Amino acid sequence: MEKNILLIGGSTGIGLEIANQLVKENNVIVASRNKGELNDDIKHLEFDVLKDNIEDLDLPEKIHGLVYCPGSINLKPFKMLKHKDFEEEMNLNFLSLIKVVQGVMPKLKEAENASLVFFSTVAVKVGMPFHTSAAAAKGAIEGFAKSLAAEYAPSLRVNVIAPSLTDTPLAEKLLSNDSKKEKMSERHPLKRVGNAKDIANAATFLLSDENSWITGQIIGVDGGLSTLNIS
Repeated sequence: MEKNILLIGGSTGIGLEIANQLVKENNVIVASRNKGELNDDIKHLEFDVLKDNIEDLDLPEKIHGLVYCPGSINLKPFKMLKHKDFEEEMNLNFLSLIKVVQGVMPKLKEAENASLVFFSTVAVKVGMPFHTSAAAAKGAIEGFAKSLAAEYAPSLRVNVIAPSLTDTPLAEKLLSNDSKKEKMSERHPLKRVGNAKDIANAATFLLSDENSWITGQIIGVDGGLSTLNIS
């Protein structure tokens, strides 16, 4: 059966890779500000999570999978962060996610065994300097996802992927030259940073029929950083 999969913010980076993997066997809809590099097989709807209402979009009656991709990397010392920085991170990463989930919940409930996939960061589990605002916003997602998974089991499955640094447009400032890439790679037990396909593979699995017994999980796709100490 062809499924309807809705990606919020899936026109670049990890979201684009997920869309490209899923479109082979599913009806994929990407709601984002720009079409980016999406091919014509993927339906694009113009949508800004900070301004628009998901209910206003032309969506199918049933949504079998939801992926929320918007995120930010705002790494600064705590003393340099303003209250506004925390508000902006929470609005983009968490509060807009809530609006989307509430808006499409009737369509998710119409589908059998729908799957929701959100994104966190390894920095929630492993305390890292300069991540206070990012980890706070992503930590909210983790707590929300577990509670949502419990409340809607068994009709919905809700899981979170927690990547480490991944080579995408969002992280280009952190990986802007070979020296930075080598330094970041050495921090990981598997001696490289992630790529969009690493993360998309996990998301595609969680959305597929192959995953029928995983819910309420925070899945680290992080090169071993969150659990291994090999120094």
